[in-house]
Amino acid sequence: MRKALFYFLFLFVLDLNAQMYVSPNSYVFVNDAYVYVAQDVNLDNNGNFYLRNKSQLLQGNTATSLNSGLGNLSVFQEGTSNNYGYNYWCSPVGVPAASVGNASFGITRLFRPTAITTSSAATILPASSLNGVSSSSSLSIAARWVYKYVQSNQYGQWAYVGDNSSLNAGEGFTMKGVSGSDTVVADSNEGVANNPGNNQRYDFRGKPNEGTISIPVGTLAGPDYPNRTLTGNPYPSAINLNLFLLENSGYTVNYSTGAYSLTGSPVINGNAYFWEHQKPATSHYVSQYVGGYGVYVANGATAFSPGTYTSPTWNTYNGDGTPNTTGSSAGSAYVRMFTPVGQGFKVQGVAVGNAQMRNRYRAFVKEGVASNSQFERNANATLSSGNWDEIPNVANVDYTQFSKGQVPQFKIHTIMNDEYTRETALAFNNYATDGYDIGLDAITPEANLPRDMYFPLDADKQFVISTMTFDIDKKIPVAFKADVQTLFNVTVNELINFDLANEIYIHDKEANLYYDIKNSFFSVTLDPGVYKTRFEITFKSNTATLDLDDNAVVNSFQVYQNNDNQQLTIFNPLQKDIQSINLFDVTGKMVVSKRNLGNSEEIQVVTSGLSDGVYFVKLATQDNLQIDKKVSITRK
Repeated sequence: MRKALFYFLFLFVLDLNAQMYVSPNSYVFVNDAYVYVAQDVNLDNNGNFYLRNKSQLLQGNTATSLNSGLGNLSVFQEGTSNNYGYNYWCSPVGVPAASVGNASFGITRLFRPTAITTSSAATILPASSLNGVSSSSSLSIAARWVYKYVQSNQYGQWAYVGDNSSLNAGEGFTMKGVSGSDTVVADSNEGVANNPGNNQRYDFRGKPNEGTISIPVGTLAGPDYPNRTLTGNPYPSAINLNLFLLENSGYTVNYSTGAYSLTGSPVINGNAYFWEHQKPATSHYVSQYVGGYGVYVANGATAFSPGTYTSPTWNTYNGDGTPNTTGSSAGSAYVRMFTPVGQGFKVQGVAVGNAQMRNRYRAFVKEGVASNSQFERNANATLSSGNWDEIPNVANVDYTQFSKGQVPQFKIHTIMNDEYTRETALAFNNYATDGYDIGLDAITPEANLPRDMYFPLDADKQFVISTMTFDIDKKIPVAFKADVQTLFNVTVNELINFDLANEIYIHDKEANLYYDIKNSFFSVTLDPGVYKTRFEITFKSNTATLDLDDNAVVNSFQVYQNNDNQQLTIFNPLQKDIQSINLFDVTGKMVVSKRNLGNSEEIQVVTSGLSDGVYFVKLATQDNLQIDKKVSITRK
């Protein structure tokens, strides 16, 4: 472990190789750095430990917590600022106690930052109050919305917590945001206002959690009611979520090479489920919620490389908490490998027992897209490639030896009756098989949706992420489910490090037709039913290929979207007669149609009236050649 760079305003006893003791009425202050303590931290009466400017605490104890003291560790984190929107949390601290061990948590340990080391206690509103409020002089939190979910399988099994300090270390909880704004900047080094009008900053104060933490999980109660537990990152540092998911789903990880193999008995299915509310949320009524669960799996080339995340389907909900039949597009594209301080998520049990959160998963990773660490509130993300920079961590892993690129994969968007969008992903990894691999494949968060698209890897399960080895001749079944006659529009939405095949098709085996979903979309209207065997994804088309001359003509066409001039340009160097040019949005709706355009070398189509997004260009020549292209339109 390399020594951290940090400074202290007051320090009485510190041993980086053993323990930290902060004596009464003194404090330790850390700015933009990390502290590593091999054993325990003792914050004696009114002894305080301030982590500022994204600083973190790492601890190396391999057993249960040895921390103690009536003092406080203080660390900031921001959640969604909205009276109606939930965040899923997991506290990094508990109520201060002189006794050894982790302590329980309650929202009375949430404070409003007032200066670099000072905070005022939040006002905890009674259960009858619906709305919390943020201002530049106070913070109030609505206790009505604080719940936990432990070994549960139905909406009605959420357990009310309110303002009680009854959340065990490792137990996640729900909490809605607050309205208003708070312009106070407590930490000038970081320059973040408490509430600029979209995110509320909280000061978590208490005894820091550490050591091995047991998270109770249960087994399934039928496919429609999976047994899940709301948990999360329980430490005042980031964690490598891959390690937690792999080791608790039966894998042994080699911490030197990053290799992992299934050798043990799993207690969870290796999926982490992240709740997202559509922003802005607009109602407290469950029947008006619009949200869903995204899913993350640790299917990287190593345990120290990013996995795959699929965005949630935005669903509306019935009064009993079950998903309704309508919704809209998918949620955000977050990066999830390093889970930041305070982030909550659900896990799904496969056996009655305890998942184990361990200090060895802890790492000093600042929250942000580039570091593969995002709290739920953040915006869409784009992952970078290459190897990691140095990442201080408890397990002494040399991250610079491992790629931060994802395995080859592509994401598919399926829009159903123009109501909601299911995002699924196919990933390719030599650790996987074509069947169900626990921890590498992701089971759908909502198996009881009336309309859906999924991968039927297992007879009783529906999958939104399927990981397998790649073969150019592979045929991958896809399933469609409909309770009423449903129009499905399907397209590849994103390619990630995928250069294994030039084409991606959906093959309708009944009609023996191949549809290009890499450059275009597939549309089909299906009667009520479940279709598990009719459709498959392939990388080759068995239909008759064009002759060499026709291929040359097709390849000569170039389509370019000029977003500055808001027009689409088609280059036609062979001056073929153009019969039609049609533009479709991702739902399959035709938004532009032009006919009999002649044989000019350049043809322009105005796109100024179109919204930002991906569009499909379908061009036909008078001699029946078809050209499909995909463009991205951004209004300036």
